[in-house]
Amino acid sequence: MTANLTLLVVIGILVACGVYLLLERAVSKMLLGLILFGNAVNLLILTAGGGRGKPPIRGTADTEEMADPLAQAMVLTAIVITMGIAAFVLALAYRAYMLTTSDDVANDQEDVDVARRRIGEDPET
Repeated sequence: MTANLTLLVVIGILVACGVYLLLERAVSKMLLGLILFGNAVNLLILTAGGGRGKPPIRGTADTEEMADPLAQAMVLTAIVITMGIAAFVLALAYRAYMLTTSDDVANDQEDVDVARRRIGEDPET
């Protein structure tokens, strides 16, 4: 089994861009990051599943010539999960926008206080 180096580089770029967008403060950028990351994982699963082959129907070809049906089933499941997460994040973004009229995620005061306690500052000041 040989891997396509170009496809692996594309997967790495998609993962890097997805992680970068996930770390942004805007919910819309987080959503784009999730979608990019999901697509990169789908490509990785397909690449790991091997090359082309005959349809995986028993009795039509030798088992060495058949494509791996597990990779195909996992990608179909991952597509459904990614679209479900995208719909959920869109609903959260819509609700947050209706409440705050902003797309940015604000700092939670309790998290700021915990971070100050860890570095030794007084949270009351």
